[in-house]
Amino acid sequence: MNLTIDVDSDVPIYQQIRDRIVEAIARGETAEGDPLPSTRQLAADFGINFHTVNKAYDLLKQEGVIRVNRKSGAVVRRDPASGPPEPGFGEGWEERMRVLLAEAAVHGLDHAEIMRRCSTMLSGFQATAVAVARAKVTT
Repeated sequence: MNLTIDVDSDVPIYQQIRDRIVEAIARGETAEGDPLPSTRQLAADFGINFHTVNKAYDLLKQEGVIRVNRKSGAVVRRDPASGPPEPGFGEGWEERMRVLLAEAAVHGLDHAEIMRRCSTMLSGFQATAVAVARAKVTT
């Protein structure tokens, strides 16, 4: 899993880490049961405070994406093949999506453009996940 952050971004670093991990899981770069780097290792890799990474991992844990064990560390708990979402997920996701769609509308993106962009992103996740799965089988 190759994570990148932008230290000059307005998005907090912990949020960027959380977002990049979710995207990596969606692309199939890491799957259920795969370990994540320790908070100290990831902090050292980025040159940031380990509490920042810990905050990202705490968010992922609260969202049910990872589990954290003192002995084994952080491990991916859910991936696209994990089955249906847990109860309540859809409502929270819809609320976040509502805000993103409202932002797009406020900035003048029309329905067709919003749908095109959503379709492109979903297709990208699926295509990358298939390619990563094929690469894992051949190695």
